[in-house]
Amino acid sequence: MTEVIMPKMGDGMEEGTLVEWLKKPGDSVKSGEVIGTIQTDKATLELESPGSGTLTGFLIEPGQTVPVGVPIAAILKNGESLPENWGTGSAPKPAEVAEPVAAAAAPAAKSAEVSVSTVPSDSRVKASPLARKIATELGVDLSAVAGTGPGGRVTEKDVRAAVEQQGMKLPTAPQIVSLAPSAEDRKVPLTPLRRITAQRTHQAKSEAPHFYVTVEVDVDRVMALRDFFKEEESGSVSVNDFVVAACARALRAMPEVNASFGGDHVLVHGGVHIGVAVAVDDGLTVPVLKNADQLSLRQIAQSVRDLAGRARENKLSLDELSGSTFSISNMGMLDVDVFAAIVNTPNAGILAISSARRKPVVTDSDELEVRWRMNITGSFDHRVVDGAIGAKFVNAVRSFLENPTRLLS
Repeated sequence: MTEVIMPKMGDGMEEGTLVEWLKKPGDSVKSGEVIGTIQTDKATLELESPGSGTLTGFLIEPGQTVPVGVPIAAILKNGESLPENWGTGSAPKPAEVAEPVAAAAAPAAKSAEVSVSTVPSDSRVKASPLARKIATELGVDLSAVAGTGPGGRVTEKDVRAAVEQQGMKLPTAPQIVSLAPSAEDRKVPLTPLRRITAQRTHQAKSEAPHFYVTVEVDVDRVMALRDFFKEEESGSVSVNDFVVAACARALRAMPEVNASFGGDHVLVHGGVHIGVAVAVDDGLTVPVLKNADQLSLRQIAQSVRDLAGRARENKLSLDELSGSTFSISNMGMLDVDVFAAIVNTPNAGILAISSARRKPVVTDSDELEVRWRMNITGSFDHRVVDGAIGAKFVNAVRSFLENPTRLLS
């Protein structure tokens, strides 16, 4: 007998959540074949079979979370059977795991008219996680979609093709979950990503003593350059791309901010790897732009666009979601004046970007001009970064943004 355990995918992974089984009990599987999907604190990943034989002995259901190394199923060869006490002592107890999200979501939505996703009617249809996600959002019956993937598995392209045939509109951007008005209290089950986000932010806010530094930046030249790049055929560059480039160069100049707290030491990182927060349908994810200080502005723009797009489609690898040394959170598109982000530990800092606005400004010659201005706020872990260093760093970022031609070289 071969045990299927919750695998450890990454140094920081301590537990995983089963998203779905792609095989049913009694199915024959081969070593390395994808039998399910799991969600970690970084991404949704494929669960591969550790051996060949008959898959059986399921110990957890979709939505349940267990520590790494815990058995969750078994694979039997010909003539083998499950031990009489299979799962005893190793199976997750009801109080130790989250209630299955999909099972709990449906009755909650029905009784309180809460707009949350539910499992497709035919959960045994072979389909990728993204295909299921799009099908659920648009009400597509997966059992009626012809799968072109391995073994007849329904892929994202299959669902999109079915949607186009029906003349429906595909989702293009993450949607905020809306709650129907109600006079009654209601419980909305946590998605795996929301639960992980809650744990990580609570831990970061509890362990890392935060302090904040806000400055106003003149981004008139940035906006002019952005408009210039829009007119070129080689592709656009966003305000966020300028911020990433400015942070990368400021971190290279101030390595003491590009660091992490290590208990009895401060770890100063050799590479500048910037995490860029991206809103997805059920929460927030942070893909990482590796060696950002070595990239040109155009390379940063292309890479961030690619990472953000694949993050929303849940197509990022674990490596692309790990290893950040500093982070950026941008709410500029959401019409906010100022906000402070929670440090994405073990990073020592994160920069929050607010909306750029046209404001009347008094110039050095006491004249009044209307210019583009934008607030940026640095949040820092005081165990690593002192106040003066944090202020110096935020002003270094401002200097690059107010003189953006320095970011073109």
